Amino acid sequence: MQLIDIGVNLTHPSFAPEREALLARAFDAGVAQLVLTGTSLDDSEQALELCRRLDENQRLYCTAGVHPHEASHWNGDSARTLRGLLKEDRVRAVGECGLDFNRDFSPRPQQEKTFEEQLALAVELQKPVFIHERDAAERLLAILKDFRDTLPAAVVHCFTGERRALYRYLDLDLHIGITGWICDERRGTHLQELVREIPVGRLMLESDAPYLMPRTLRPKPKHGRNEPAYLPEVLACVAQHRGESPEQVAAHTTDCARRFFDLPKV
Repeated sequence: MQLIDIGVNLTHPSFAPEREALLARAFDAGVAQLVLTGTSLDDSEQALELCRRLDENQRLYCTAGVHPHEASHWNGDSARTLRGLLKEDRVRAVGECGLDFNRDFSPRPQQEKTFEEQLALAVELQKPVFIHERDAAERLLAILKDFRDTLPAAVVHCFTGERRALYRYLDLDLHIGITGWICDERRGTHLQELVREIPVGRLMLESDAPYLMPRTLRPKPKHGRNEPAYLPEVLACVAQHRGESPEQVAAHTTDCARRFFDLPKV
């Protein structure tokens, strides 16, 4: 049984002292491949460097993009720099990009402009898109509609929304990424009902490490930091609430991720 973690922030400073050990634990736990998340141009370059330095067996790939929190840094040179990154073989998607109207770390008009320009690059280079959305579903959907017919694919990463948003994303033929949020008895119970409504071929799993450690994990790690080796806990929760076996969910989510990111079999 293999899993693919479609979203891990391996560039996070908390991982710096033990990235090799973290990857070894992930592989031992059945996480066969990982997609490292790029959240800024510098971060995306670091993710690409980690793929080259830490992987000799086609296990590590990455995204490249500018997160909405970083949108205020987008300028005339950013698209050119990002285009160069997206032409690298290890870079398999545009992102993390999108809209975040919850924290508003960047002005909303700038978030929208940055998102639109990254979608244009995805169309130009025919790359899938790794999307962040928080409290911005209506506006994000309105922007996506203008690009969807020419985008090869897009995933709403770390989906935490409500039924209406899920259905509208699925109506646009988008993929959905589920994290340890579904294991959270305080705020993730609505996902436990919704996850069964995501069709096979549209569902993928991700850790979003070091964030969102599954609260059902036992024993709980003392450091309180999530890592890809805990992805089987997300798998177990998703399988339970879909009424499928863990093996079934692992098989179809791994196949989905491999097709979405055009990953080789390992």
